[in-house]
Amino acid sequence: MIRVLIAEDQQLVLGALSALLRLEPDIEVVAGARDGREALALCERLVPDIVLTDIEMPHMTGIELAQALSSRKLACRVVVVTTFARSGYLRRAMEAGVRGYLLKDAPVEALADAIRVVHGGGRAIAPELALESWNGASDPLTERERQVLRLAGEGRSSVEIARQVHLSEGTVRNYLSEAISKLGAGNRVEAYRMARDAGWL
Repeated sequence: MIRVLIAEDQQLVLGALSALLRLEPDIEVVAGARDGREALALCERLVPDIVLTDIEMPHMTGIELAQALSSRKLACRVVVVTTFARSGYLRRAMEAGVRGYLLKDAPVEALADAIRVVHGGGRAIAPELALESWNGASDPLTERERQVLRLAGEGRSSVEIARQVHLSEGTVRNYLSEAISKLGAGNRVEAYRMARDAGWL
């Protein structure tokens, strides 16, 4: 039996995925989490075979969850199921150790098959993304630039960002300035939108 934990912040989607996967004879849904932090805590306790996660979630993204699982050496393989059909997201997910990347409009049979493939040690990537990932521009941002840009995009001031990421306000401004310059944006809001649309946040 393949033990699966689902991390999804939309209750309706979480319920639907759980119900559909429970119909598969060789898959057991052991838990559901509404955000990345809860998913990490459940993974540490239950150590599922597969973690099915969205990318955008409160407190910790699906990519950050994959990185945290990898750094803790937990034997959970991660499959991302998302609406974001962007090569930037796919590349970052692969770099974080994600083994599968599917879109939410995929049929449930494709999802179940992907879980089986990843459980068996393989990779499962939506075909339309696998090709696109070779053509997309590479992400110019550092992890810290992405972090401060994401917070700026949420409307946080430099002071608030500095407090949250434990840096000085001047250092935060430098990171934002560097990100704006790399992206050729006019300001932090435009830089955030450009990076988000490219799938780099």
